[in-house]
Formats: sequence, structure tokens, C-alpha cells
Amino acid sequence: MQTYGNPEVTYGWWAGNSVVTNRSGRFIASHIGHTGLICFAAGGSTLWELARYNPEIPMGHQSSLFLAHLASIGLGFDEAGVWTGVGVATIAIFHLIFSMVYGGGGLLHAILFEENVEDSEVLQAKKFKLEWNNPDNQTFILGHHLIFFGVACIWFVEWARIHGIYDPAVGAIRQVNYNLDLSMIWERQFDFLAIDSLEDVMGGHAFLAFVEITGGAFHIVAGSTPWEDKRLGEWSKFKGAELLSAEAVLSWSLAGIGWMAIVAAFWCASNTTVYPEAWYGEPLEFKFSVSPYWIDTGDLSDATAFWGHSTRAALANVHYYLGFFFLQGHFWHALRALGFDFKSVTSAIGNEKTATFTIKS
Repeated sequence: MQTYGNPEVTYGWWAGNSVVTNRSGRFIASHIGHTGLICFAAGGSTLWELARYNPEIPMGHQSSLFLAHLASIGLGFDEAGVWTGVGVATIAIFHLIFSMVYGGGGLLHAILFEENVEDSEVLQAKKFKLEWNNPDNQTFILGHHLIFFGVACIWFVEWARIHGIYDPAVGAIRQVNYNLDLSMIWERQFDFLAIDSLEDVMGGHAFLAFVEITGGAFHIVAGSTPWEDKRLGEWSKFKGAELLSAEAVLSWSLAGIGWMAIVAAFWCASNTTVYPEAWYGEPLEFKFSVSPYWIDTGDLSDATAFWGHSTRAALANVHYYLGFFFLQGHFWHALRALGFDFKSVTSAIGNEKTATFTIKS
């Protein structure tokens, strides 16, 4: 964390990251606690939407974000293929129960377990210590994250292949086999907003699963054994040497999630294959005033949401603005990681004639 040369620096209550930055055990507790909050929000919001759902009004006009996502992956349909919400309450309650499990795990790591995992008696746990400026340590941890992402992609692909997902082209649940055409996957990088084939969507996820698991295994091996011992060369600045820090990693994470949120916003606003009209409402119209935003194009006279917008409009706009602010956080923390002293801005405003800015190495 940036201390501006003050070894006795203290942070305000709102700077929550400062509490766990160099305490790996507490860092894990924070992760688990956040997961529990997300799980609780998903379960509670799903039950709330289900309780107020009106089958006589299109789901996309009821701002039912969680129900729409479940319907898109083929959940909540009866044997006749009609969406009735069957099984949705079970999924919601499952999330509520697991939110308590995550909460308990977070409390264990926050109160009972070691403050730093390197002090643990478990050998495997010691490997997940936090050394922000150590490329091997960060690479080892990154590898495990990539494998989990890859496994999640496999689950999604297999769910679509075995259970089936909703296909708006036929208006029903159908099993979808992935199309692992590498030329198609490459081309879809540039026209994914107009993708109209669920087979292509699953093919992209299958390819991502392979890349992420392969990359994860590579990073775990690379992080476990120093590069020089593997004769792959020493760490350079390009590979992370002298660039890594807690704030640098945070800034890159914010950049990644911010970019994903903005891509999701554009995709949701226009694509009706991955985001079917039946569940999200009609495609949106793009506008620009002070900033980009999307407006509804359909007749929402029957909308039940108090804000009077479709599910698609709520999802696209919220994702875009969250992504925008995530990117601002990225720039803030990236500059701090580079050594920029934001306190100098205050001094510059008061001494604009003589003020200078420098980046500390």
C-alpha cells in the first residue's frame, strides 16, 4: 500500500483493503465473507423476485434480473416446457444456506485461524502466503484462480450439453453441443455482439476452459519452481519483476472486472440470443448525453417495476456504470502503485505557479 514515505501511516475505516493487505489469513477471510454476501444477495433477491412475479406480464417487463438468468440457462420450466418457476425457490434457499456456510468460514479465518497462512501447520496452506512483490508467489496463486475459472466453463458447457438451455430461436429448452471451430472463435472476438448461435457460444466457453486450465497448470508449475531453475529466463519487468505490489494487483483486477462489465453492458443491450427477449425484454436504443446510456424501445405500459424499465435496461445500464467506476478505481490505484502522490495535487492547487509533479520509483 502507498504510504508516501511514512512508516507509521494509518488508514481510515473506509480503507478496508489496508486491514488485510499483508495478512494472508485475514485476506482469505475477507474473500470468503464477500462470497457469502454475494450468495445471500442472490438467494434473497431470487425469492423476492419470485414472490412478486406475475405470469400474465412478460418477465422482461418486471425487472426480474435473477429469474431471467435462471430461465436463460433452462431453470424454472415444467415438463411441458413452460416457465413456471418450479425449482427456483429451492435454488434460492440453497444459496441462502450456503451464504451461512461461507459466513462461518469467513469468521473462522478471521477469528480462529492464523492471521497469516505462512504460520499454519498445514504445508499446502503455507504456499498461499502473500508476497505481493514476488512473481513466483503471485503466479502460483494466479494459476489456481485460472483453473477454477476453467472448471466453471466446463460446468456451463456440460450443463448445456446434458440438461439444455433456453434457445429463443425455437422458444424452448434444448440440448446444445459446443462448436469447437477455432476460426469461428477467432472471428467471434470482433462480432460477438451479433452472435446468434448457441453452439458458437458453447464452443467459445469450451475453448476458454482449455486455455484457462492449461494456463493455470502452467502458472502453478512456474510459480512453484523459480524460472531460472527451469531455464526459462529470469523475471523481467515484462514478466512482473519490480512492478508487482498490492495496489498494482488491485488495479489490474479492477481493470479486468471493469472491462468485463462494460462488454456485458453492450452485449446485453443488443444481443437477443444470449439475452432472450422473452426474459429480458426488447433490445435497447443507444444514447449519449453526458455519458453513454441505453433506453427501452418496447411498450412498457404493463411494467410492474417501480422504476418503469425493462430487465435489459436495468442490467445494461447498471453494468456499464459499475464498469466505468471500476476503471476509475483502476487508474487511481495504478497511479498510486507507480508512486504518484495524490496529496501533491492539493499542494499544486494552492501553488499552481511553482508546483511540479514527479513519479517516485
